[in-house]
Amino acid sequence: MRLLTKVSCSLVVCLAMGSVALAAKPEEDRFAPLKRFSQVMDLVENHYVKSVTRNELIDGAIVGMLQQLDPHSSFLSKEEFKEMQVSTSGEFGGIGIEISMENGRLTVISPIDDTPADKAGIKSGDVILEIEGESTQDMTLVDAVQKIRGPKGKPVALTLIHKDQQKPFKVKVVRDTIPIISVKSNEVEPGYLYVRLTRFNENTTNELKQAISDFQKGGKTLKGVILDLRNNPGGLLEQAVSVSDVFLPSGQIVSIKGKSADQEKVFSAKGDGSDVSVPMAVLINAGSASASEIVAGALKDHKRALLVGEKTFGKGSVQTVIPLSDGSGIKLTTALYYTPNGRSIQAEGIEPDFMVPLEDNGADGDKLAANHQFRERDLSRHLENKKKKAESSDDPKQKLIEQLARDNQLKLALELVKYLPIKNYNQ
Repeated sequence: MRLLTKVSCSLVVCLAMGSVALAAKPEEDRFAPLKRFSQVMDLVENHYVKSVTRNELIDGAIVGMLQQLDPHSSFLSKEEFKEMQVSTSGEFGGIGIEISMENGRLTVISPIDDTPADKAGIKSGDVILEIEGESTQDMTLVDAVQKIRGPKGKPVALTLIHKDQQKPFKVKVVRDTIPIISVKSNEVEPGYLYVRLTRFNENTTNELKQAISDFQKGGKTLKGVILDLRNNPGGLLEQAVSVSDVFLPSGQIVSIKGKSADQEKVFSAKGDGSDVSVPMAVLINAGSASASEIVAGALKDHKRALLVGEKTFGKGSVQTVIPLSDGSGIKLTTALYYTPNGRSIQAEGIEPDFMVPLEDNGADGDKLAANHQFRERDLSRHLENKKKKAESSDDPKQKLIEQLARDNQLKLALELVKYLPIKNYNQ
């Protein structure tokens, strides 16, 4: 009996020791990757051919970690974090151009109307070869933006080459305060307002309401609205919600769902009487992404507008920008958004009611079609489930008339709005 007792006691001790070992294993596994990371960092610091600081290694590791998640999560350096804040604010000091890296070349997407760049003759499609005598060949987009921007009144020297030309030219442009205008509007026909949203920044909804108010101030009757979201890459979620609210009297606009229940949120129209109750059409294409898709999806699901054009980009994820203690930050995908009907358009896009490829052969069509033929689903690690200045006239209304003659998508949208049945959209 004593022996049995002793064995039993030994068994209990062994089981207890095993429990301790099992309990410790998850903690050991948790820190094993960090130990491996520390070993690699020590090896690089001690044996890499060039001197590299620990901060550089850590930043590089963070960049790589976030890049492996999905195409939209990223590390923002101090400079990039500041740039992101500027892009969603109201104004900045610069020359007034939108630029991008196209095939490794710093390319002008478009000059902003009536800015120093526009007045200096810089055109859509121009390649910037040098900034202040420095070649842009190995320059990042962020570096280029920082060099071009600057205080009002200070000039910047650029060397450019026009699209389809061989000879570069130099120009010195004096910087000015550039307002970030996200809404452009004009009367396309008596009573019918064309409104183009180029981005969703802090002022977009106010600019939209102002455009509609300015139209009605002269006693004009608003008969219909064409909302152009083509090539609008998105922006602030709250602005997408408030823009939708302008046209929706009630109902859900968008919902977002993350990993946990506390990340779920539903955004609905406030029904405060500010909605615009007229027939409308929305123009979309493969360059309409993120916030643009929220607006298009909400208006489509509520049967508030007809969508004309081509399928949207398909970016149905929400990024949260989180500042870090040293002034840098991270942009992290934290949720997916869903249209009022519960559809996630991640990597799928929103289908228009009228699928109409752009047949524009003019300058506006070149800009709209260029560089927007890929979508979210074409990006690696995606989550599953471009206007030359019209030379014939400087009158914005005349430019719109000329665009209407060339832009088959806009032309169809106008016809649809004109002949849509009139009903009470406030219901």
